[in-house]
Amino acid sequence: MIIVNKHSKKVVLAYSGGLDTSAIIPWIKENYEIEVVAFVADIGQSRNDLDGIKEKAMQSGACDCYIMDLRKEFIKNYVFPVLSTGALYEGNYLLGTAMARPLIAKSQIKLAKKINAVAVCHGATGKGNDQVRFEMAYAALNPKLKVLSPWRQWKFSSREDLIQYLKDKNISTIITKEKIYSRDENIWHISTEGGRLENLWNETNKDCWLWTNDPIDAPDKAEYVTLTFKNGYPISLNNKDICLVKCLEILNDLGSKHGIGRVDIVENRLIGIKSRGCYETPGGTILMEAIRSIEQLVLDRNSFHWREKLGLEMSRIVYDGLWFSPIRKSIQNSARVFFEMITGKVVLKLYKGNVVVTQKKSKFSLYSEEFATFGEDTVYDHHDAEGFIKLFSLSSRLRALNNNK
Repeated sequence: MIIVNKHSKKVVLAYSGGLDTSAIIPWIKENYEIEVVAFVADIGQSRNDLDGIKEKAMQSGACDCYIMDLRKEFIKNYVFPVLSTGALYEGNYLLGTAMARPLIAKSQIKLAKKINAVAVCHGATGKGNDQVRFEMAYAALNPKLKVLSPWRQWKFSSREDLIQYLKDKNISTIITKEKIYSRDENIWHISTEGGRLENLWNETNKDCWLWTNDPIDAPDKAEYVTLTFKNGYPISLNNKDICLVKCLEILNDLGSKHGIGRVDIVENRLIGIKSRGCYETPGGTILMEAIRSIEQLVLDRNSFHWREKLGLEMSRIVYDGLWFSPIRKSIQNSARVFFEMITGKVVLKLYKGNVVVTQKKSKFSLYSEEFATFGEDTVYDHHDAEGFIKLFSLSSRLRALNNNK
């Protein structure tokens, strides 16, 4: 038997009730002289996942189980700061899992301090990104805590092994060898990896998508939704005041109904392995389109290009688990200047997997119909462009003249 410390009493496990963490509880009890405290972060996953989760943790061998509602904090302090930068990892992924991990880890550390635990534990595999995200947060927030990472320690080599282990222990799990996907769900998104997706020649089937309708099966009639923003945050939906949590829940329902927010990509993991994932982010996709449409009105050209650079860098920082770092704060603070200008109203058309902005306005808009018109106007002198072009093209003309000598 492995002894962590002769005075050790408790380890706090980030517990989801899924295959990996269900196996971790009995495995720790078999191999360590330490009690397992399960920590469940409620970040908007399915209520079915949370119903009875404490009882399940206790039946698996945990000495206690804490459930913490983090939905509001997740949306306000993690999702929207990232959304403000326009971050999309490798042009597609809206970072649902990557944003949630630092919040879970922070809350896990907080509980460990409260109950005087000597260690923390996660169920991330030795191949994935989450092991880095969890442990980067642990190191930044409390480097003195011991860290248990069973996937890097136990002798199990596959999820099939875990299924058999739980079967031998008479611990229930909904995962089967036929549907052996790895999933992560929160109020922002749900991801699906593994199973048939590991063969890139396999087209996705209905088992690969849990939230959204197939666009083919989505309603044949378009639906319109109106969002009003103030300083970057939605304050009303269809002209009714609304809180952030409820807004995202409604947009998730609308987006799922119309098959919006599906992404099937092969991405570069931090450790160098490529992996395929199916992501469903219906409400987030609608919000992103709405925010970007107001951004088009209020940001000048240089500001817009700088925001794009911030988004590219933020996507890498968040994906790589560097949330509790000065650079993440620096990027976020820089983007906040622009985000506070996101005030206005947007009408979006939802249809067959598409989100189309049909109307938009903002009191900070730089768009002027009088200047932009191709018709007759009284505000713009076309002759002014001649001098501008001569100056703007001066270096090109000088280079051409030198080349012709």
